[in-house]
Order: sequence, then C-alpha cells, then structure tokens
Amino acid sequence: MTRYVWGLDIGGTKSALCVGSKAGEILFRQEIATARCPHWQTLLHTLCHAVPPVYAYPLAVGVSCGGPLDAQQGTILSPPNLPGWVDVPVTAYLRDRIGCPAYLQNDADACALAEWRYGAGRGAETMIFLTFGTGLGAGLILQGSLYRGACGMAGELGHIRMAPRGPVGYGKEGSWEGFCSGGGLQNLAKLRLGQALSAKELVSRADAGDPGAQIVLRESAEILGRGLALLMDLLNPQRIILGSIYARATRWFADTALAVARQEALPYTFAACQVLPAQLGDRIGDVAAITVAWNGYKEEQPHAFH
Repeated sequence: MTRYVWGLDIGGTKSALCVGSKAGEILFRQEIATARCPHWQTLLHTLCHAVPPVYAYPLAVGVSCGGPLDAQQGTILSPPNLPGWVDVPVTAYLRDRIGCPAYLQNDADACALAEWRYGAGRGAETMIFLTFGTGLGAGLILQGSLYRGACGMAGELGHIRMAPRGPVGYGKEGSWEGFCSGGGLQNLAKLRLGQALSAKELVSRADAGDPGAQIVLRESAEILGRGLALLMDLLNPQRIILGSIYARATRWFADTALAVARQEALPYTFAACQVLPAQLGDRIGDVAAITVAWNGYKEEQPHAFH
C-alpha cells in the first residue's frame, strides 16, 4: 500500500520536490532554480515529471510557499519573490494532474507543522514557531492544531511595531521584523555601525570579538525577548521554537532574550514555556513541504492515517 507523499517547497531562488514517508524521511529529492522556469506551470511540470515511477502515486501532495496566499482555496496570490505567480491555482493544478488531494500552506505555517511533528515541538499541544530568517513570521499550533486565523493571516508577527524608531521591516519602521530578521539585522547594522552587514557577517565579527557587532546582536536579542514575553502572556505556549538565524547563532541571542522575557512576562507563563532552537536545520524546507501533505491528509481522512 502507498505510504508516501510528495512535498513541493517553492522559493524565489530554488524550488524542490520531495517524496517523504510518514516518519519524515526524505525518500527522493529534485531541486531546480526557480528562474529556469519562466511560467509556474513549467516549474510544476518539470518537478513532477522528475519523480521516479516507483513514487508516481502519492497519497497526497503538500506545497509550502511564501505568501501572500489563500491556503483554504489553494491559491498562491502574488508573492514578491515569485514574479508572475499571480492567482496561481496550485492545488487544483496538482490534484488534476496527479490524481490525489493537494494542500497549500505558507512557509511559516509549514515549518511550524514540521517542527511540531518531527523536530523541537514534538509532544507539545501549544507551540509557536518563529522563522527568524529573511523575514519574521510565525506558525501557531494551538491545542494540537494549526491556527490560521479569520482570513489565513494569523502569525504575521513581523508587522508588530516594537519601537517608535528603528530599522524598517515588513514596511514598518521599528517593527519586530526590522529588529529580528536577516534584512532587519542588516538595516540595524547600517543604523548603528554605518555598515549594512549581513547576519552572517555580524555573527562572524561578534565571534571574533568585534564590540560593534556584539552591540547590534544584543539589541536584536533584547527586542526578541520583549516579543517572546508578549507571546508567552498572550498565548501561554508550552514551547516557542526559533529557526534560521537564531538556530545557527543561539549563543548570541538566547541568554539576553530569555533574561528580557523573564523580566517582562508573567512568572507563570514564563515558567511554563521552553524557548528552543529549531532542530530540523537545513532539512526544514523539505520536511515542511511533506508535512503539509501529511497534515492535510490526516485532517481529511483521520481513519486512514494510522
């Protein structure tokens, strides 16, 4: 009996199709440069036709993609990193051509599902995943289910203003994304040091003892801590999982962020919450895409999932 799914991780630079087991194991993977395909149909056709015949009949297909998108309708609307992808009916296209259910989630929600099922969030009923990568977004697992919100926009935490002045992120000065993301750190370094240093450069310089880089990272960590306290008091999660930059440079964020969160949050909500780096590392995009498939399949056919 077929016990595998397909997952498509669609990004502005590269896109990949994976075949994955229920245990989160990647059985096959094909990656291509997104720009190689001038039209969305060409990209999907190319990836789908790369799958070996032995994996030709998946139980379901999951798609992880940056927003904006309409997950309920299965439509990619018009992501800024995917020119020409306007109102793309991605799940209908895949369902019609592959002959199985297809599901779509934004990348933050997809990564939250992946860390919840296979990573640092395993066993938690209430968990928040923060991307802390190119931008800052969140996936919310509340009472054992992905929470999408009234119009599918739950988790856009990067837009929250954390300071009246500061680096611009998500189109807003002083936003959480402005302080806690790759682009935000670069802008923060420009403001504080006069150099637009990348997150990787800042961490490298901080590791080498550069006081300026250390000051920038400490300011980011302080804002992160204030945001964590807000989430602890608002949603009382068991775990908050942080990906990308935080996971790779935990040493420059964890102590400061947790000290601020301890000071700002209620003692009970702080004590109930673990703040952890994401566990899936560079695999998270692949695992996230297949998890979208497994999660959608389970929601629609729970009796068949066991």
